[in-house]
Amino acid sequence: MEVLALEVDVDHVHAYVEIPPKMSVGKAVRAMKSLSAHYLFLKFPGVHKRLWGGALWSPSYFVRTVGEGVTAETVKKYIERHAEKSALGPAQAELFAKVKPKAKPKRKT
Repeated sequence: MEVLALEVDVDHVHAYVEIPPKMSVGKAVRAMKSLSAHYLFLKFPGVHKRLWGGALWSPSYFVRTVGEGVTAETVKKYIERHAEKSALGPAQAELFAKVKPKAKPKRKT
């Protein structure tokens, strides 16, 4: 795996990662979470004791692949903008343009 861009916020991490074609996304995420937790606990042993249940990461994650209408450049810019906004305080940058939900058709009774 290769991390191409990374931004760490107070309560989440944005990572743009290239994984080998034969590796599943789930396996890549598990490896990143497991290894990063392992090294953080080694470097900062007090952190493990302060965590309820000893888990550093939430079991959930969000993944978006590049190529489904989103380019690599779009993802990199999003992570950079998020890092800039985070320096000013809590922020959530926008990756996708907001789309108004379609009105539900009225049911005939």
